Parts: sequence; C-alpha cells; structure tokens
Amino acid sequence: MPEVDPVCGMHVDPATAKYKTLYKGKMYYFCSHMCKVEFEKNPDYYLTHGPKGMPH
Repeated sequence: MPEVDPVCGMHVDPATAKYKTLYKGKMYYFCSHMCKVEFEKNPDYYLTHGPKGMPH
C-alpha cells in the first residue's frame, strides 16, 4: 500500500522508496531528496498542516 509524501502529497511505495526518515517512532517516505530535507527542517509543520506541494 502506498504512503503519502508528507511534504508534496505524492504517493510513494515503501518497498522501493529511496528516501525515508524515522520521526517519533514512525517511518515517513518521500518522493525526492528535496522533500526529505524539507520535512526534516520542520516535521511537525508538515504533520500538522499536511502536504503543501513540491518545495522550491
């Protein structure tokens, strides 16, 4: 079952995801390195407000 990238909202297959991070005991998956880096700057923002589209 695909996961949703918390930064941009794209669907990501956990089995093939290259970018992931563990935060507060939960694994999050990302479509790109840029989304992963953006999430790691302020994870609580994305978990509270939801995906905002691709970071610039």
